[in-house]
Amino acid sequence: MNARVTGLASHIRKSLAGCNSHWYVWLLCLLTLAPGNSAVQAQSAIVLVGSGSSVPAPLYTRWTQDYGKRSAKIQFRYVPIGTGEGIKEISRGASDFSAGEAQLTEKERKEGGLIELPAVLIGIVPIYNLPDIHQELRLSGEVLAGIFLGEIKTWNAPQIAKLNPDITLPNLPIQVINRPAGKGSNYVFTDFLSKASSKFRSQVGVSSSPKWPVGDPAERSTDMADKVKNNSGSIGFVEYQYAVKASIPQAAVLNAAGKFVKASKEGISAACKAAEEPGWNNFSASLANAPGADSYPISSFTWIYLRTSSPDPTRASALGDLLEWIYTDGQQIAVQEGYSALPSQLLTAVRKKAKSVQ
Repeated sequence: MNARVTGLASHIRKSLAGCNSHWYVWLLCLLTLAPGNSAVQAQSAIVLVGSGSSVPAPLYTRWTQDYGKRSAKIQFRYVPIGTGEGIKEISRGASDFSAGEAQLTEKERKEGGLIELPAVLIGIVPIYNLPDIHQELRLSGEVLAGIFLGEIKTWNAPQIAKLNPDITLPNLPIQVINRPAGKGSNYVFTDFLSKASSKFRSQVGVSSSPKWPVGDPAERSTDMADKVKNNSGSIGFVEYQYAVKASIPQAAVLNAAGKFVKASKEGISAACKAAEEPGWNNFSASLANAPGADSYPISSFTWIYLRTSSPDPTRASALGDLLEWIYTDGQQIAVQEGYSALPSQLLTAVRKKAKSVQ
């Protein structure tokens, strides 16, 4: 075992002893760098490691596979450990990049030497389980805020019935399912709810680690989808692709133009265009509740977090190659997987910025 692998093994043992989540990132490094791994048999292979949100994990899985086919000399792996933990990893130099949906704080940018770049567009959708309801459910940000504050407790509550006059809603308790601390989907969802409800903004606010007053947590996006799908009367929120692939009903949400819109690639792209035009340079802008009749209101970038400088020119060069691929072939693959690619005008600006930090 070479010195680098030995050092990683030692770090894993220390991390496990401290019960910190970053042990898994280093374990992945160990496994991908170990002799005999077929994906990196070339002695000069570089394995880039990323960690972060589970929201875009299906896309990163596909990217890992397709990028890896280009050359055995540069590979990458992605570990879904949550946005907050991913930011910690990239800040302390334990990964080459991270990914998530929370905007970096000024402290994180300054102390970690970090920058965020949009990767693709995502939508967070309210998902629910009402077995006898086959019509499209409509919800507003105000009503969703009331549900997740614990103030609206039953599915036939007047606030929900008013938005759905053609549906006979059941007198069924609402079972709220949320996400624990450090999750990017929390950030996007609370961003939208805070814009839609002043009460939610004052009591909970925008955060990847909100103090939810009600609800049971689901650790990962897949757990959220499973819990809602298997519990009658439940409601939760998850990235659009998880809802589509699991065939879970999702509500149409009232947007800033007064239209009820279900998530779609087109609606998520419309929100981005409305928020970014005409400058196309607000890389960390919120897309929540963007103007426009077609805009899906709980849209967001999923970002790649990078260090602004690297002590290893070889790994920096490899990372630059990966980023260029993500912003070219990777965007086409994202569309194939059901995500919304960055608009061409924004993509040009992001590629330029990505090159400037390598």
